[in-house]
Parts: sequence; C-alpha cells; structure tokens
Amino acid sequence: MRILQANYNDALHAHAIVALLDAYAQDPAGGGAPLSDFAKANLVRELAKRPQAFSVLAFDGSAPLGLVNCIEGFSTFACKPLVHVHDVVVLASHRGQRVGEQMLALAEQIAAQRGACKLTLEVLSGNRSAIRLYERIGFAAYQLDPAMGSAMFLQKWLA
Repeated sequence: MRILQANYNDALHAHAIVALLDAYAQDPAGGGAPLSDFAKANLVRELAKRPQAFSVLAFDGSAPLGLVNCIEGFSTFACKPLVHVHDVVVLASHRGQRVGEQMLALAEQIAAQRGACKLTLEVLSGNRSAIRLYERIGFAAYQLDPAMGSAMFLQKWLA
C-alpha cells in the first residue's frame, strides 16, 4: 500500500479522487447518493485552484482505496493556520486495515509543514468506527469551558 499527497494534475490521482469521493457519497455515512455530474466533472479542477486545499491518497498497486481531503483555514485564537479534514474515505474492502490512520498521519505531517496549529474534522455521531479511529489517534471533542459544553457543527445551505 502507498500513501501519498495527491497531485491534482496527475490523471490517475484525479480519477481516484472523484471515484473515491463518489463511493463515499453513495455510502450511508456520506448521504447515500452519488456525486452530481457537475461535481464529478469539476471537483479536481476546483481543488487545484485552491492553494489551501490538499488531498492524500492510498493505493494498493494502481488501485485507489482511500482519500482524505483537507482545507486550510485559520485559527484566530492561535493566530495560525489550521487544517480541516473535510473527507475521509476508505473503501469498504479495506476498512479495519489502518488505511485511514496512515492517510491521516500524512495529512498531519503536511499540516505541520504548513505551520498549522491543529487539525479539525466533523463526523456523524452514528459512525462509531470512524469515531474510534479519530479518538485513537488523538482527536477529541472541542471544548473551551466545560460549563459551556462541547462545540457543535452546524450548516446552512446557500442558494
């Protein structure tokens, strides 16, 4: 198995990103619906336009089996970059083999090279296997003051 930072200009990497993200989108943890034709056609080109984006891929030979998409943000409290782990994908055939752990280790190294102060991610509360992975490698619920509780991830779609 090879774990590497994706090159958005490499056709094999571009195909792997779209195929893996589409597989994730179709999984119940990803919403259960395929990516739109628009997303499939434009995803890699749009990621490549954004210097704050990077992706990590896992391959078994030439077969893609895992993907982590990351987007750099900024921590105002630390006054340093942070890296948000936006997608973590491991094909069902390779789950439980520490593929996600290895990809996240490389994402952490890249984040550190960028001077990031932390990694963030969101996970569905019912995705117990992913939560176990994240906790095992050091992620924890975000909290400033216990009296104020833990942070919640919310969204609002824009038209």
